[in-house]
Amino acid sequence: MHISFTEENYLKAIYHSQEKANGLVSTNTLSDALQTKAASVTDMLKKLAEKNLINYEKYQGVSLTADGKQKALTIIRKHRLWEVFMVDKLAFKWDEVHELAEELEHIHSEKLINKLDEFLGFPKYDPHGDPIPDSDGNIKSEEFIVLAKLNIGDGGKISGIKAHSKEFLQYLEKMHLTIGQKITVQDKISFDGSIILKINNQEKSISREVAQNLLIG
Repeated sequence: MHISFTEENYLKAIYHSQEKANGLVSTNTLSDALQTKAASVTDMLKKLAEKNLINYEKYQGVSLTADGKQKALTIIRKHRLWEVFMVDKLAFKWDEVHELAEELEHIHSEKLINKLDEFLGFPKYDPHGDPIPDSDGNIKSEEFIVLAKLNIGDGGKISGIKAHSKEFLQYLEKMHLTIGQKITVQDKISFDGSIILKINNQEKSISREVAQNLLIG
């Protein structure tokens, strides 16, 4: 069955939205995620339902079928492997690779992607800490805690990032808040929710918003 680039983008968006919502995804949620008019979203959902890639009833929301989920995970696998390749082998920065991977994820050669996975040494995570599905669509699920929820004296390793905007990634790199970095909460300021961290024997202050977008393992 042929699936267009646009259909692939919808499947990926539904998957990510379903993960956050832990249930049915509304048309408005997809419209916001894809920056597309609600009427266009409805038309596409009908097409995906006809291909048995989603479960869809008007006004009820949408979810992926088993086949749709498998295809979404394949797209995500390709995206994240390309990001690893660009950062590890081509010396791209982690804030430069998302848009390029958005294009490369639509390459359909399964052989190429499996060879890429092997060449990279079968990585488990992309440069932003997101898990990479294996060739069977299995994805490792780990329980991380949002940095903002840690108490004074708690610590751990930065293992994931919830926001992937270019500006945010550049900020994190400037502050040395990158994947694998060990942190300890020194203080929490009640006035504005900011947090004082200890990193490499240095103290750094981060905002509540930053703390809410860092995952600690």
